[in-house]
Amino acid sequence: MLKQDSGWTYGLLANHIWSFAGPRFRQNINETFLQPFVSYTTKTFTTFSFNTESTYDWANRQWNAPLNFTVNQLVNLGSQPVQFSLSARYDAEKPQEQAEWGLRFAVTLLFPK
Repeated sequence: MLKQDSGWTYGLLANHIWSFAGPRFRQNINETFLQPFVSYTTKTFTTFSFNTESTYDWANRQWNAPLNFTVNQLVNLGSQPVQFSLSARYDAEKPQEQAEWGLRFAVTLLFPK
């Protein structure tokens, strides 16, 4: 589901996967994925986004729920559109071996038609 209105984009992506066949020695899979999201794009092409990419493992009764905040800026370098992104992640609920905080920087070259 997705809705866009006056610079805002919000919605939800969801799915559920489970195993029902295959080798007996393989671990069963039974997981629900939920990704609610909201973002706002300014007139200067800066986008502020917030989402969570939460997974519930029904077999192990374990949540993995990272909270993600991202800022994107679209610029032109000459005639080439480029997006710069900076994201911060906090894991509100996670397996013990996973890091609690994360940071990501990305540069994306865009090739619109």
